[in-house]
This record gives sequence, C-alpha cells and structure tokens, in this order.
Amino acid sequence: MPKLKTSKSAAKRFKKTGTGKLVRMKAYKSHILTKKSTKRKRNLRKATVTDATNAKVMQRILPY
Repeated sequence: MPKLKTSKSAAKRFKKTGTGKLVRMKAYKSHILTKKSTKRKRNLRKATVTDATNAKVMQRILPY
C-alpha cells in the first residue's frame, strides 16, 4: 500500500494523545477580548479533546 499524505493544515491544529485521541485548542481567543470575561478567556486557553463526530474524519486526514 502506498504512503498516505498528512494534511499539514490539520497537523498544525491537532495533536495526538498517547491513547490516540485528538487534542485541539479552543476558538474565540484571537480578537475582541475586551468584552470577554477573564474567566472565559482563561478557559479558552486550555486544550480540549476533539468530539467523536469529527474524530473519525480527522483520523483519515492525520494518518501518522
């Protein structure tokens, strides 16, 4: 079977955990931060596990 190409755009956004799950950073943290509360901005800093509905598609894009 030939080698599979990794989607570089997805590789920059997702990391694989030891168990094979995908971790991503949260959105809405780039601009217009003045109206967002400190608590909300602090929670947006944390990484989160990708939802199972998207994970199957992402595994195909990120084979390695």
